[in-house]
Amino acid sequence: MELRLPSWSYSPSYTGYWSPVTSTINWCEEDYYATPYAAEIVNTLTNLMFVILAFKGIRNCIKHGHDTVFLVAFVGYLLVGTGSFSFHATLKYPMQLVDELSMIYTTCLMNYATFSYSKSRQYGFILALALVSLAIFITLYYHYLQDPAFHQLAYAILTVVMLARSMYVMEFSLRPSLRKTEENFKLLFRKSMTADQKEISRADDRRNTKILTTMWMLIVTGLTIFLSGFGIWQLDNIYCSDLRHWRRELGLPWGIILEGHGWWHLLTGIGAYYYLVWGIWLRHCLNGRQDEYSLTWRSVLNLPEIVRSNYSNGIVAPDVAKKIL
Repeated sequence: MELRLPSWSYSPSYTGYWSPVTSTINWCEEDYYATPYAAEIVNTLTNLMFVILAFKGIRNCIKHGHDTVFLVAFVGYLLVGTGSFSFHATLKYPMQLVDELSMIYTTCLMNYATFSYSKSRQYGFILALALVSLAIFITLYYHYLQDPAFHQLAYAILTVVMLARSMYVMEFSLRPSLRKTEENFKLLFRKSMTADQKEISRADDRRNTKILTTMWMLIVTGLTIFLSGFGIWQLDNIYCSDLRHWRRELGLPWGIILEGHGWWHLLTGIGAYYYLVWGIWLRHCLNGRQDEYSLTWRSVLNLPEIVRSNYSNGIVAPDVAKKIL
């Protein structure tokens, strides 16, 4: 006797409320099988991950006083989620543009934040002008070409450049600047440093090393999650006909597990959130404020966030105060 999990069959497609489909691309999830009001129900609802994490990030930026550029980035991240929600619900071309172009614009913004740091105002203005021009070019050319492969390539290049630059800044700007700061302190005050002060200096060295180690853990975790989503999405594209057959064999709700593009939304949403949190922490460290902010990240199963530590507002943490006294 065959043992099967309780399930129900996929129903015939409804007449869609948003029909006809006008988007230039359709995904492996079947259209209007669950409700006439959402063309791809799983691909639609999985975008709520972006919405939830966007509000979490916006709240964190406001509460803990992070740089405004990251608040704007989380608003862009929210626009990506709502745009994708609308696109998959309707499969309309205008909503497709909102979905895909918001990804381009938000990534351009993060490239600006990455490349403009510590540069002159003139450099920042020229960079902003160049990125706005690039975003306009991508928008117009994509609208003319209407080839999703062009959008995917443009987004991939912008993302890789942004990540590479951020890693470069972390390793070749943050690490040497921290060592230089510590060495200058030791050279200036070595003769007058007490034993307790020397211990505090060594504790700072250990802190900086720990920060950079944890940053790399954050990067690797975020990239692994993001690339896992990308890989699942590619399998969804390649084996679409087989997956559709297997979903109908499994029935609902179990067939939902095989919706690869839905997993892309969930995993890339989390991976992008990790990048934004890393960017916030890196910016505070570059500003020499690593004692004012700390990373709250209990394990890879928990989402990280940057919060004010006991150093904020000029308050010295009690354990360090004891060392100084």
